[in-house]
Amino acid sequence: MYREIIIKAIKKAAKVKEVNLDVPERQEFGDYSTNIALRSGPPAGEAGIVASDLVAKLEKDPELAKIVDKIEVVHNFINFYLTIPGMVTNLAEINENYGKSQEGKGKTVVVDYSSPNIAKAFGIGHLRSTIIGQALYNLYSFLGYKVIGDNHLGDWGTQFGKLLYMIDIEKPRELTIAKLEELYVKFHQMAENDPKIEEEGRLWFKKLEDGDPKAKKLWQKCVEVSLAEFDRIYKILGVKIDFCYGESFYQPYLAEVIKKGQQSQGAIVIKTPGFETPLMLAKSDEATTYATRDLATLKFRTEKWQPDLIIYEVGAEQTAYFQQLFAAARLLGYVNEKTSLIHTKHGMYLAADGKKFTTREGKTVKLQTVLEEAEKRAVALGSKDKATAQMVGVGAIKYFDLSHSVTSDIVFDWDKMMALEGNSGPYLQYTTARINSVILKRSDLLKSGLNRSDLSQNPEELTLLRTFIHFPEIIESAAVHFSPNLLCNYLYDLAQKFNNFYNLHRILGSENSELRIMLTSATGQILKSGLSLLGIESPEKM
Repeated sequence: MYREIIIKAIKKAAKVKEVNLDVPERQEFGDYSTNIALRSGPPAGEAGIVASDLVAKLEKDPELAKIVDKIEVVHNFINFYLTIPGMVTNLAEINENYGKSQEGKGKTVVVDYSSPNIAKAFGIGHLRSTIIGQALYNLYSFLGYKVIGDNHLGDWGTQFGKLLYMIDIEKPRELTIAKLEELYVKFHQMAENDPKIEEEGRLWFKKLEDGDPKAKKLWQKCVEVSLAEFDRIYKILGVKIDFCYGESFYQPYLAEVIKKGQQSQGAIVIKTPGFETPLMLAKSDEATTYATRDLATLKFRTEKWQPDLIIYEVGAEQTAYFQQLFAAARLLGYVNEKTSLIHTKHGMYLAADGKKFTTREGKTVKLQTVLEEAEKRAVALGSKDKATAQMVGVGAIKYFDLSHSVTSDIVFDWDKMMALEGNSGPYLQYTTARINSVILKRSDLLKSGLNRSDLSQNPEELTLLRTFIHFPEIIESAAVHFSPNLLCNYLYDLAQKFNNFYNLHRILGSENSELRIMLTSATGQILKSGLSLLGIESPEKM
Protein backbone atom coordinates (compact mmCIF):
# COMPACT_ATOMS: atom_id res chain seq x y z
CA MET A 1 0.00 0.00 0.00
CA TYR A 2 2.66 2.56 1.07
CA ARG A 3 4.93 1.65 -1.81
CA GLU A 4 2.17 2.10 -4.39
CA ILE A 5 1.17 5.51 -2.99
CA ILE A 6 4.76 6.79 -3.10
CA ILE A 7 5.38 5.45 -6.61
CA LYS A 8 2.13 7.02 -7.85
CA ALA A 9 3.11 10.39 -6.35
CA ILE A 10 6.59 10.28 -7.91
CA LYS A 11 5.22 9.37 -11.35
CA LYS A 12 2.80 12.27 -11.19
CA ALA A 13 5.35 14.82 -9.94
CA ALA A 14 8.22 13.72 -12.20
CA LYS A 15 5.98 12.92 -15.19
CA VAL A 16 7.57 9.53 -15.76
CA LYS A 17 6.12 6.07 -16.42
CA GLU A 18 8.61 3.97 -14.45
CA VAL A 19 9.96 4.51 -10.92
CA ASN A 20 12.58 2.44 -9.12
CA LEU A 21 11.74 2.55 -5.41
CA ASP A 22 14.07 0.68 -3.06
CA VAL A 23 14.24 -0.04 0.65
CA PRO A 24 17.46 1.44 2.10
CA GLU A 25 19.75 -1.07 3.80
CA ARG A 26 20.10 1.29 6.76
CA GLN A 27 16.92 2.59 8.38
CA GLU A 28 18.41 5.99 9.13
CA PHE A 29 18.05 6.64 5.39
CA GLY A 30 14.29 6.19 5.52
CA ASP A 31 11.72 3.57 4.67
CA TYR A 32 11.91 4.01 0.89
CA SER A 33 14.38 5.61 -1.47
CA THR A 34 14.64 6.51 -5.15
CA ASN A 35 17.51 7.78 -7.30
CA ILE A 36 15.26 9.20 -9.98
CA ALA A 37 16.59 12.75 -9.49
CA LEU A 38 19.89 14.63 -9.54
CA ARG A 39 20.87 16.57 -6.44
CA SER A 40 22.14 19.72 -8.17
CA GLY A 41 20.51 19.38 -11.54
CA PRO A 42 21.76 18.13 -14.93
CA PRO A 43 24.67 19.65 -16.86
CA ALA A 44 23.85 22.66 -19.01
CA GLY A 45 21.80 21.78 -22.04
CA GLU A 46 20.78 18.32 -20.75
CA ALA A 47 17.36 17.23 -19.53
CA GLY A 48 16.92 15.80 -16.05
CA ILE A 49 14.95 15.92 -12.82
CA VAL A 50 16.33 18.11 -10.04
CA ALA A 51 15.87 16.53 -6.60
CA SER A 52 14.93 19.76 -4.82
CA ASP A 53 12.29 20.56 -7.45
CA LEU A 54 10.81 17.07 -7.22
CA VAL A 55 10.71 17.14 -3.40
CA ALA A 56 8.90 20.49 -3.48
CA LYS A 57 6.20 18.94 -5.66
CA LEU A 58 5.98 15.79 -3.57
CA GLU A 59 5.54 17.75 -0.36
CA LYS A 60 2.37 19.26 -1.81
CA ASP A 61 0.81 15.86 -2.65
CA PRO A 62 -2.17 15.38 -0.24
CA GLU A 63 -2.18 11.56 -0.45
CA LEU A 64 1.55 11.36 0.23
CA ALA A 65 1.20 13.70 3.20
CA LYS A 66 -1.08 11.17 4.92
CA ILE A 67 1.63 8.51 5.08
CA VAL A 68 4.99 10.31 4.77
CA ASP A 69 6.39 12.32 7.68
CA LYS A 70 9.57 13.56 5.99
CA ILE A 71 11.24 13.65 2.57
CA GLU A 72 14.93 14.45 2.30
CA VAL A 73 17.68 14.39 -0.29
CA VAL A 74 20.93 12.55 0.44
CA HIS A 75 23.41 12.66 -2.43
CA ASN A 76 21.30 11.72 -5.46
CA PHE A 77 18.74 9.80 -3.43
CA ILE A 78 15.35 11.01 -2.26
CA ASN A 79 14.45 9.27 1.01
CA PHE A 80 10.94 8.89 2.39
CA TYR A 81 10.17 8.46 6.10
CA LEU A 82 6.72 7.10 6.98
CA THR A 83 4.64 8.57 9.80
CA ILE A 84 4.67 6.73 13.12
CA PRO A 85 0.86 6.84 13.54
CA GLY A 86 0.53 5.32 10.07
CA MET A 87 2.88 2.46 10.95
CA VAL A 88 1.00 1.86 14.22
CA THR A 89 -2.24 1.68 12.26
CA ASN A 90 -0.58 -0.88 10.01
CA LEU A 91 0.50 -2.81 13.12
CA ALA A 92 -3.12 -3.15 14.24
CA GLU A 93 -4.02 -4.67 10.85
CA ILE A 94 -1.46 -7.49 10.94
CA ASN A 95 -3.19 -10.87 11.00
CA GLU A 96 -3.02 -14.20 9.14
CA ASN A 97 -4.04 -12.43 5.91
CA TYR A 98 -1.37 -9.74 6.13
CA GLY A 99 0.58 -9.65 2.89
CA LYS A 100 -2.12 -11.34 0.82
CA SER A 101 -3.16 -9.58 -2.35
CA GLN A 102 -5.27 -9.93 -5.48
CA GLU A 103 -2.31 -9.02 -7.67
CA GLY A 104 -2.73 -12.25 -9.62
CA LYS A 105 -6.52 -12.31 -9.87
CA GLY A 106 -7.58 -13.69 -13.23
CA LYS A 107 -4.11 -15.07 -13.97
CA THR A 108 -3.00 -18.71 -13.98
CA VAL A 109 0.41 -20.14 -13.08
CA VAL A 110 1.49 -23.75 -13.67
CA VAL A 111 4.39 -24.98 -11.55
CA ASP A 112 6.18 -28.12 -12.75
CA TYR A 113 8.09 -29.47 -9.75
CA SER A 114 9.45 -32.50 -7.92
CA SER A 115 9.19 -34.94 -10.89
CA PRO A 116 10.92 -38.00 -9.41
CA ASN A 117 11.55 -41.09 -11.51
CA ILE A 118 9.38 -44.16 -11.13
CA ALA A 119 11.09 -47.29 -9.77
CA LYS A 120 13.72 -45.31 -7.87
CA ALA A 121 13.86 -44.24 -4.25
CA PHE A 122 13.34 -40.52 -3.71
CA GLY A 123 16.88 -39.14 -3.83
CA ILE A 124 18.43 -35.94 -2.52
CA GLY A 125 18.63 -34.75 -6.13
CA HIS A 126 14.86 -34.24 -6.31
CA LEU A 127 14.63 -32.45 -2.96
CA ARG A 128 15.47 -28.97 -4.27
CA SER A 129 12.86 -29.13 -7.01
CA THR A 130 10.23 -30.32 -4.53
CA ILE A 131 10.98 -27.72 -1.84
CA ILE A 132 11.48 -24.73 -4.15
CA GLY A 133 8.52 -25.68 -6.32
CA GLN A 134 6.18 -25.89 -3.34
CA ALA A 135 7.41 -22.52 -2.03
CA LEU A 136 6.77 -20.86 -5.41
CA TYR A 137 3.34 -22.49 -5.53
CA ASN A 138 2.54 -21.07 -2.07
CA LEU A 139 3.84 -17.58 -2.89
CA TYR A 140 1.84 -17.22 -6.09
CA SER A 141 -1.30 -18.58 -4.40
CA PHE A 142 -0.90 -15.99 -1.61
CA LEU A 143 -0.80 -13.27 -4.27
CA GLY A 144 -4.17 -14.29 -5.69
CA TYR A 145 -3.06 -16.31 -8.72
CA LYS A 146 -4.78 -19.52 -9.71
CA VAL A 147 -1.87 -21.93 -9.25
CA ILE A 148 -1.67 -25.46 -10.63
CA GLY A 149 1.01 -27.83 -9.42
CA ASP A 150 1.95 -30.62 -11.82
CA ASN A 151 4.23 -33.48 -10.83
CA HIS A 152 5.67 -34.57 -14.19
CA LEU A 153 6.71 -38.10 -13.23
CA GLY A 154 9.51 -39.83 -15.09
CA ASP A 155 7.55 -43.00 -15.86
CA TRP A 156 8.40 -43.59 -19.52
CA GLY A 157 11.49 -44.28 -21.59
CA THR A 158 13.99 -47.01 -22.47
CA GLN A 159 14.99 -47.44 -18.82
CA PHE A 160 11.58 -48.99 -18.16
CA GLY A 161 12.11 -51.46 -20.95
CA LYS A 162 15.25 -52.61 -19.12
CA LEU A 163 13.30 -52.96 -15.90
CA LEU A 164 10.44 -54.88 -17.51
CA TYR A 165 12.94 -57.29 -19.08
CA MET A 166 14.46 -57.99 -15.66
CA ILE A 167 11.08 -58.45 -13.98
CA ASP A 168 10.10 -60.89 -16.73
CA ILE A 169 13.18 -63.08 -16.36
CA GLU A 170 13.64 -62.80 -12.58
CA LYS A 171 9.95 -63.01 -11.62
CA PRO A 172 10.40 -61.55 -8.08
CA ARG A 173 7.79 -62.56 -5.48
CA GLU A 174 7.32 -58.97 -4.31
CA LEU A 175 8.05 -55.66 -5.95
CA THR A 176 9.38 -52.87 -3.74
CA ILE A 177 11.36 -49.75 -4.55
CA ALA A 178 14.49 -51.48 -3.25
CA LYS A 179 13.84 -54.52 -5.46
CA LEU A 180 13.23 -52.38 -8.54
CA GLU A 181 16.51 -50.54 -7.98
CA GLU A 182 18.30 -53.86 -7.50
CA LEU A 183 16.93 -55.21 -10.78
CA TYR A 184 17.93 -52.08 -12.68
CA VAL A 185 21.50 -52.28 -11.38
CA LYS A 186 21.64 -55.99 -12.22
CA PHE A 187 20.54 -55.28 -15.81
CA HIS A 188 23.52 -53.00 -16.36
CA GLN A 189 25.89 -55.48 -14.75
CA MET A 190 24.64 -58.14 -17.16
CA ALA A 191 24.86 -55.73 -20.10
CA GLU A 192 28.56 -55.13 -19.39
CA ASN A 193 29.22 -58.81 -20.09
CA ASP A 194 26.67 -59.12 -22.90
CA PRO A 195 25.96 -55.83 -24.76
CA LYS A 196 23.14 -57.55 -26.69
CA ILE A 197 21.01 -57.35 -23.54
CA GLU A 198 20.67 -53.59 -24.17
CA GLU A 199 18.61 -54.51 -27.22
CA GLU A 200 16.26 -56.52 -24.99
CA GLY A 201 15.58 -53.37 -22.98
CA ARG A 202 14.79 -51.41 -26.13
CA LEU A 203 12.48 -54.17 -27.38
CA TRP A 204 10.54 -54.23 -24.10
CA PHE A 205 10.08 -50.46 -24.16
CA LYS A 206 8.84 -50.75 -27.75
CA LYS A 207 6.32 -53.33 -26.50
CA LEU A 208 5.20 -50.89 -23.84
CA GLU A 209 4.77 -48.08 -26.35
CA ASP A 210 2.81 -50.43 -28.63
CA GLY A 211 0.41 -51.28 -25.79
CA ASP A 212 1.48 -54.89 -25.17
CA PRO A 213 -0.79 -56.15 -22.31
CA LYS A 214 1.96 -57.96 -20.40
CA ALA A 215 4.35 -55.02 -20.62
CA LYS A 216 1.62 -52.60 -19.49
CA LYS A 217 0.67 -54.79 -16.51
CA LEU A 218 4.27 -55.05 -15.27
CA TRP A 219 4.83 -51.33 -15.81
CA GLN A 220 1.62 -50.43 -13.95
CA LYS A 221 2.80 -52.41 -10.94
CA CYS A 222 6.06 -50.43 -10.94
CA VAL A 223 4.07 -47.19 -11.00
CA GLU A 224 1.79 -48.22 -8.12
CA VAL A 225 4.71 -49.23 -5.89
CA SER A 226 6.54 -46.00 -6.66
CA LEU A 227 3.56 -43.70 -6.10
CA ALA A 228 2.89 -45.25 -2.69
CA GLU A 229 6.48 -44.51 -1.69
CA PHE A 230 6.38 -40.96 -3.07
CA ASP A 231 3.14 -40.22 -1.22
CA ARG A 232 4.77 -41.34 2.03
CA ILE A 233 7.71 -38.99 1.48
CA TYR A 234 5.46 -36.09 0.43
CA LYS A 235 3.44 -36.53 3.61
CA ILE A 236 6.58 -36.18 5.72
CA LEU A 237 7.65 -33.12 3.71
CA GLY A 238 4.19 -31.56 3.88
CA VAL A 239 4.03 -31.35 0.09
CA LYS A 240 0.77 -31.57 -1.86
CA ILE A 241 0.78 -31.41 -5.66
CA ASP A 242 -2.47 -30.98 -7.60
CA PHE A 243 -1.80 -33.28 -10.53
CA CYS A 244 0.49 -36.19 -11.23
CA TYR A 245 0.57 -36.47 -15.01
CA GLY A 246 3.53 -38.70 -15.78
CA GLU A 247 5.23 -38.83 -19.16
CA SER A 248 3.08 -41.85 -20.01
CA PHE A 249 -0.07 -39.72 -19.84
CA TYR A 250 1.00 -37.93 -23.03
CA GLN A 251 1.41 -41.10 -25.08
CA PRO A 252 -1.80 -40.48 -27.10
CA TYR A 253 -0.58 -36.97 -27.99
CA LEU A 254 2.84 -37.96 -29.34
CA ALA A 255 1.86 -38.87 -32.91
CA GLU A 256 0.64 -35.33 -33.56
CA VAL A 257 3.94 -33.91 -32.29
CA ILE A 258 6.02 -36.29 -34.40
CA LYS A 259 4.08 -35.22 -37.53
CA LYS A 260 5.60 -31.75 -37.07
CA GLY A 261 9.13 -33.12 -37.50
CA GLN A 262 11.18 -34.13 -40.51
CA GLN A 263 13.29 -37.16 -41.42
CA SER A 264 17.01 -37.01 -40.65
CA GLN A 265 19.23 -40.10 -40.91
CA GLY A 266 16.37 -42.41 -39.94
CA ALA A 267 15.25 -40.28 -37.01
CA ILE A 268 12.60 -37.57 -36.86
CA VAL A 269 13.75 -34.13 -35.73
CA ILE A 270 12.68 -30.51 -35.59
CA LYS A 271 15.09 -27.72 -36.45
CA THR A 272 14.86 -24.79 -34.07
CA PRO A 273 16.23 -21.32 -34.92
CA GLY A 274 19.41 -20.49 -33.03
CA PHE A 275 20.34 -24.12 -32.29
CA GLU A 276 22.85 -26.02 -34.38
CA THR A 277 21.69 -29.48 -33.32
CA PRO A 278 18.06 -30.36 -34.18
CA LEU A 279 15.69 -31.49 -31.44
CA MET A 280 15.07 -35.22 -31.80
CA LEU A 281 11.44 -36.34 -31.65
CA ALA A 282 11.77 -40.01 -32.53
CA LYS A 283 14.77 -42.32 -32.79
CA SER A 284 15.48 -44.58 -35.74
CA ASP A 285 13.63 -47.42 -33.96
CA GLU A 286 10.57 -45.10 -33.67
CA ALA A 287 10.93 -44.77 -29.88
CA THR A 288 10.03 -41.28 -28.66
CA THR A 289 12.28 -38.94 -26.68
CA TYR A 290 11.96 -36.62 -23.67
CA ALA A 291 11.52 -33.72 -26.08
CA THR A 292 8.52 -35.34 -27.78
CA ARG A 293 6.80 -35.88 -24.45
CA ASP A 294 7.73 -32.42 -23.14
CA LEU A 295 6.33 -30.73 -26.25
CA ALA A 296 3.12 -32.72 -25.87
CA THR A 297 3.04 -31.66 -22.22
CA LEU A 298 3.35 -27.98 -23.11
CA LYS A 299 0.60 -28.29 -25.70
CA PHE A 300 -1.66 -30.01 -23.17
CA ARG A 301 -1.01 -27.45 -20.44
CA THR A 302 -1.68 -24.43 -22.62
CA GLU A 303 -4.87 -25.92 -24.01
CA LYS A 304 -6.22 -27.18 -20.67
CA TRP A 305 -5.27 -24.30 -18.35
CA GLN A 306 -4.44 -21.30 -20.61
CA PRO A 307 -1.64 -20.28 -18.20
CA ASP A 308 -0.03 -16.87 -18.15
CA LEU A 309 3.12 -18.41 -16.71
CA ILE A 310 4.63 -21.90 -16.61
CA ILE A 311 7.48 -22.42 -14.15
CA TYR A 312 9.78 -25.42 -14.59
CA GLU A 313 11.55 -26.00 -11.28
CA VAL A 314 14.34 -28.14 -12.74
CA GLY A 315 18.11 -28.28 -12.27
CA ALA A 316 20.57 -26.00 -14.08
CA GLU A 317 22.08 -28.93 -15.99
CA GLN A 318 18.95 -28.87 -18.18
CA THR A 319 19.37 -25.19 -19.18
CA ALA A 320 20.31 -25.73 -22.84
CA TYR A 321 17.61 -28.36 -23.27
CA PHE A 322 14.84 -26.11 -21.94
CA GLN A 323 15.99 -23.18 -24.06
CA GLN A 324 15.63 -25.33 -27.16
CA LEU A 325 12.39 -26.92 -25.93
CA PHE A 326 10.79 -23.51 -25.36
CA ALA A 327 11.96 -22.30 -28.77
CA ALA A 328 10.50 -25.40 -30.43
CA ALA A 329 7.18 -25.05 -28.57
CA ARG A 330 6.78 -21.47 -29.78
CA LEU A 331 7.85 -22.44 -33.31
CA LEU A 332 5.13 -25.10 -33.41
CA GLY A 333 2.53 -22.73 -31.95
CA TYR A 334 2.03 -24.87 -28.84
CA VAL A 335 2.66 -21.84 -26.61
CA ASN A 336 1.30 -18.41 -27.45
CA GLU A 337 3.02 -15.10 -26.84
CA LYS A 338 1.04 -14.28 -23.69
CA THR A 339 2.42 -17.32 -21.87
CA SER A 340 5.79 -16.86 -20.17
CA LEU A 341 8.02 -19.93 -19.87
CA ILE A 342 10.50 -19.92 -17.00
CA HIS A 343 13.18 -22.46 -16.12
CA THR A 344 14.43 -21.70 -12.59
CA LYS A 345 17.76 -23.56 -13.01
CA HIS A 346 18.39 -24.67 -9.45
CA GLY A 347 21.89 -25.66 -8.33
CA MET A 348 23.07 -28.95 -6.83
CA TYR A 349 23.83 -30.17 -3.35
CA LEU A 350 27.60 -30.48 -2.87
CA ALA A 351 29.70 -32.24 -0.25
CA ALA A 352 32.28 -30.32 1.79
CA ASP A 353 34.93 -31.09 -0.86
CA GLY A 354 32.84 -29.32 -3.50
CA LYS A 355 31.88 -32.53 -5.27
CA LYS A 356 28.36 -33.84 -5.84
CA PHE A 357 26.72 -34.90 -2.57
CA THR A 358 26.76 -38.71 -2.63
CA THR A 359 27.36 -41.65 -0.28
CA ARG A 360 30.87 -42.98 0.32
CA GLU A 361 30.21 -45.52 -2.40
CA GLY A 362 29.43 -42.70 -4.83
CA LYS A 363 25.72 -43.53 -4.88
CA THR A 364 22.87 -41.02 -4.71
CA VAL A 365 21.92 -40.12 -1.14
CA LYS A 366 18.40 -41.36 -0.40
CA LEU A 367 16.07 -38.72 0.96
CA GLN A 368 14.76 -41.11 3.61
CA THR A 369 18.26 -41.28 5.10
CA VAL A 370 18.48 -37.47 5.24
CA LEU A 371 15.05 -37.14 6.87
CA GLU A 372 15.90 -39.71 9.54
CA GLU A 373 19.18 -37.94 10.33
CA ALA A 374 17.42 -34.57 10.57
CA GLU A 375 14.93 -35.97 13.05
CA LYS A 376 17.73 -37.41 15.21
CA ARG A 377 19.49 -34.07 15.27
CA ALA A 378 16.25 -32.29 16.17
CA VAL A 379 15.91 -34.59 19.18
CA ALA A 380 19.47 -33.65 20.17
CA LEU A 381 18.41 -29.98 20.04
CA GLY A 382 15.74 -30.71 22.65
CA SER A 383 12.63 -31.80 20.73
CA LYS A 384 10.79 -33.99 23.23
CA ASP A 385 8.28 -35.72 20.95
CA LYS A 386 8.40 -37.26 17.47
CA ALA A 387 5.99 -34.75 15.92
CA THR A 388 8.07 -31.76 17.05
CA ALA A 389 11.34 -33.47 16.10
CA GLN A 390 10.01 -34.13 12.61
CA MET A 391 8.69 -30.57 12.33
CA VAL A 392 12.06 -29.10 13.34
CA GLY A 393 14.11 -31.56 11.29
CA VAL A 394 12.11 -31.15 8.08
CA GLY A 395 11.88 -27.39 8.65
CA ALA A 396 15.66 -27.20 9.01
CA ILE A 397 16.21 -29.01 5.71
CA LYS A 398 13.69 -26.85 3.86
CA TYR A 399 14.93 -23.56 5.26
CA PHE A 400 18.57 -24.42 4.61
CA ASP A 401 17.71 -25.06 0.98
CA LEU A 402 15.43 -22.05 0.49
CA SER A 403 17.75 -19.59 2.24
CA HIS A 404 20.21 -20.06 -0.62
CA SER A 405 19.78 -18.51 -4.03
CA VAL A 406 17.88 -20.93 -6.26
CA THR A 407 20.63 -20.94 -8.90
CA SER A 408 23.54 -21.50 -6.50
CA ASP A 409 25.04 -24.85 -5.57
CA ILE A 410 24.74 -25.68 -1.86
CA VAL A 411 27.37 -27.27 0.35
CA PHE A 412 25.36 -29.67 2.51
CA ASP A 413 26.24 -28.72 6.10
CA TRP A 414 24.39 -30.36 9.00
CA ASP A 415 25.84 -27.99 11.62
CA LYS A 416 24.59 -24.85 9.84
CA MET A 417 21.30 -26.49 9.00
CA MET A 418 20.45 -27.45 12.58
CA ALA A 419 21.95 -24.44 14.39
CA LEU A 420 19.79 -22.72 17.00
CA GLU A 421 21.59 -19.47 16.22
CA GLY A 422 22.16 -17.76 12.90
CA ASN A 423 20.18 -17.94 9.68
CA SER A 424 18.51 -21.33 10.16
CA GLY A 425 15.08 -22.91 10.37
CA PRO A 426 15.44 -23.93 14.05
CA TYR A 427 16.40 -20.34 14.98
CA LEU A 428 13.22 -18.96 13.39
CA GLN A 429 11.09 -21.74 14.86
CA TYR A 430 12.61 -21.12 18.29
CA THR A 431 11.90 -17.38 17.99
CA THR A 432 8.29 -18.15 17.09
CA ALA A 433 7.97 -20.51 20.07
CA ARG A 434 9.44 -17.83 22.36
CA ILE A 435 6.82 -15.37 21.10
CA ASN A 436 4.07 -17.92 21.73
CA SER A 437 5.11 -18.24 25.37
CA VAL A 438 5.02 -14.44 25.87
CA ILE A 439 1.59 -14.06 24.29
CA LEU A 440 0.20 -16.99 26.26
CA LYS A 441 0.88 -15.11 29.51
CA ARG A 442 -1.02 -11.94 28.57
CA SER A 443 -3.13 -12.53 25.46
CA ASP A 444 -5.75 -10.24 27.05
CA LEU A 445 -3.55 -7.25 26.19
CA LEU A 446 -4.06 -7.91 22.49
CA LYS A 447 -7.75 -7.03 22.90
CA SER A 448 -7.26 -3.87 24.89
CA GLY A 449 -6.05 -1.77 21.96
CA LEU A 450 -3.37 0.90 21.84
CA ASN A 451 -3.26 4.08 23.81
CA ARG A 452 -1.97 6.96 21.71
CA SER A 453 0.26 7.85 24.66
CA ASP A 454 2.22 4.72 23.74
CA LEU A 455 3.57 6.38 20.59
CA SER A 456 6.86 7.52 22.14
CA GLN A 457 8.59 4.43 20.79
CA ASN A 458 12.19 3.56 21.48
CA PRO A 459 14.52 2.69 18.55
CA GLU A 460 13.93 -1.07 18.83
CA GLU A 461 10.15 -0.64 18.70
CA LEU A 462 10.41 1.68 15.73
CA THR A 463 12.70 -0.79 13.98
CA LEU A 464 10.04 -3.51 14.24
CA LEU A 465 7.30 -1.17 13.02
CA ARG A 466 9.39 -0.19 10.01
CA THR A 467 10.25 -3.82 9.23
CA PHE A 468 6.62 -4.97 9.30
CA ILE A 469 5.77 -2.52 6.51
CA HIS A 470 7.85 -4.38 3.94
CA PHE A 471 6.51 -7.93 4.41
CA PRO A 472 3.91 -7.70 1.59
CA GLU A 473 6.52 -6.31 -0.80
CA ILE A 474 8.96 -9.11 0.02
CA ILE A 475 6.36 -11.75 -0.77
CA GLU A 476 5.72 -10.19 -4.17
CA SER A 477 9.43 -9.82 -4.90
CA ALA A 478 10.17 -13.44 -3.91
CA ALA A 479 7.47 -14.65 -6.31
CA VAL A 480 8.27 -12.35 -9.23
CA HIS A 481 12.00 -13.18 -9.04
CA PHE A 482 11.40 -16.90 -8.30
CA SER A 483 13.58 -16.41 -5.22
CA PRO A 484 12.23 -17.75 -1.91
CA ASN A 485 15.60 -16.79 -0.36
CA LEU A 486 14.42 -13.15 -0.37
CA LEU A 487 11.67 -14.14 2.06
CA CYS A 488 14.16 -16.15 4.15
CA ASN A 489 16.45 -13.11 4.41
CA TYR A 490 13.53 -10.94 5.54
CA LEU A 491 12.34 -13.43 8.18
CA TYR A 492 15.83 -13.85 9.59
CA ASP A 493 16.30 -10.09 9.75
CA LEU A 494 12.93 -9.70 11.51
CA ALA A 495 13.76 -12.46 14.02
CA GLN A 496 17.08 -10.81 14.83
CA LYS A 497 15.42 -7.45 15.39
CA PHE A 498 12.75 -8.97 17.61
CA ASN A 499 15.27 -10.86 19.73
CA ASN A 500 17.26 -7.66 20.17
CA PHE A 501 14.06 -5.90 21.26
CA TYR A 502 13.19 -8.82 23.57
CA ASN A 503 16.61 -8.79 25.22
CA LEU A 504 16.66 -5.01 25.80
CA HIS A 505 13.10 -4.31 26.91
CA ARG A 506 10.58 -5.70 29.32
CA ILE A 507 7.43 -6.63 27.41
CA LEU A 508 4.97 -7.54 30.15
CA GLY A 509 4.52 -5.23 33.10
CA SER A 510 6.00 -2.20 31.33
CA GLU A 511 4.23 1.14 30.99
CA ASN A 512 3.40 0.45 27.35
CA SER A 513 2.73 -3.29 27.53
CA GLU A 514 -0.14 -2.98 25.04
CA LEU A 515 2.15 -1.73 22.29
CA ARG A 516 4.89 -4.23 23.09
CA ILE A 517 2.58 -7.24 23.18
CA MET A 518 1.17 -6.13 19.82
CA LEU A 519 4.69 -5.81 18.40
CA THR A 520 5.42 -9.28 19.73
CA SER A 521 2.21 -10.75 18.32
CA ALA A 522 2.76 -9.11 14.91
CA THR A 523 6.29 -10.48 14.74
CA GLY A 524 4.99 -13.96 15.56
CA GLN A 525 2.24 -13.72 12.97
CA ILE A 526 4.61 -12.61 10.21
CA LEU A 527 7.14 -15.31 11.10
CA LYS A 528 4.43 -17.98 11.03
CA SER A 529 2.99 -16.70 7.76
CA GLY A 530 6.42 -16.44 6.17
CA LEU A 531 7.49 -19.90 7.29
CA SER A 532 4.18 -21.33 6.10
CA LEU A 533 4.77 -19.83 2.65
CA LEU A 534 8.12 -21.61 2.66
CA GLY A 535 6.32 -24.84 3.56
CA ILE A 536 7.66 -24.87 7.13
CA GLU A 537 5.56 -25.50 10.23
CA SER A 538 5.97 -23.52 13.45
CA PRO A 539 5.92 -25.61 16.65
CA GLU A 540 4.02 -24.09 19.57
CA LYS A 541 6.85 -25.07 21.88
CA MET A 542 10.51 -26.06 21.44
